[in-house]
Amino acid sequence: MKVLVTGAAGFICGYLIEELLAGGHEVVGIDNFSKYGPVSRAYDNNPGYRFVEGDAKDVTLLTALAADCDQVVAAAAMIGGISYFHEFAYDLMAENERILAATFDAAIAARSAGGLERIVVLSSSMVYESTDVYPTPEGAQLTSPPPRSTYGFQKLASEYFAKGALEQYGLPYTIVRPFNCVGIGERRALRDTDVMSGNVKLALSHVVPDLVVKVLRGQDPLHILGSGEQVRHYTYGADLARGIRLAMESDAAINEDFNLSTATSTTVRELAELIWRRINGDRPLRLVHDEPFEHDVQRRVPDVQKAKRVLGFEATTTLEEMLDEVIPWIRAELDEGRI
Repeated sequence: MKVLVTGAAGFICGYLIEELLAGGHEVVGIDNFSKYGPVSRAYDNNPGYRFVEGDAKDVTLLTALAADCDQVVAAAAMIGGISYFHEFAYDLMAENERILAATFDAAIAARSAGGLERIVVLSSSMVYESTDVYPTPEGAQLTSPPPRSTYGFQKLASEYFAKGALEQYGLPYTIVRPFNCVGIGERRALRDTDVMSGNVKLALSHVVPDLVVKVLRGQDPLHILGSGEQVRHYTYGADLARGIRLAMESDAAINEDFNLSTATSTTVRELAELIWRRINGDRPLRLVHDEPFEHDVQRRVPDVQKAKRVLGFEATTTLEEMLDEVIPWIRAELDEGRI
């Protein structure tokens, strides 16, 4: 396939583009470097990859790029962790809707011209923000109360974009929902403001790199948000990329949605203990419980059976294996002053 990927310089897309190229696909990536600034990837000089620096809200540009593509991956978005939801509550709706509308306009035009097979929407586990069904199956976003955060609500809207484009224009879709991506390559967003967590400035808005940074900087006692009993499913970026590729390659995934996640539940407290032991050994862990943010969902537990049944996908990388890669990378980033 030839695939257009918006938000190509993003965290998950770094894994996805590498996976697509390794699978023999041709990739065109577009990004304006608005989140991290300019980034370089190991595959930048791959003959199967073409990067275009541009704005994902530019309908004319996207339409030209999508014209000869088989699929479009709608991944460009403002995205961050819990603090980000509050800091950019309006922009997360307005900017992401503009990006999404431009991407769908381009995909609809390419489909109408007879070329595009489908659009792939990179949604989020946050569409299940208000659910009380665990493990949460695909479809629960339609029967649960709507998400309370503007980010979760906008991600749910992205799925309705897909349904509307199919109904009106016959544009097929595949929706994928990653759960708590963990890996290397995430840096501090350019627009992030300084937030203190104890005596350490938060450098990153997602929990795994945030805790790693604080422990590496010697914070003791270690500050965590809330009780620490929040449940998450930490999923390796390369596993998620494989799941997305399998969905893109599968005819059975057309007009379907998939939770992409590890099946393993981990509390924030368990995560903190694991990171602490890997860095500080047997030194006793002391915790301070900071006031949580409003949108700190207490349980995010997906049902992963559909992806296994339809795509043959399972996320197999353990949290320990992820940390063995992430901790040295973050240590090197700290040493170089990039975090």
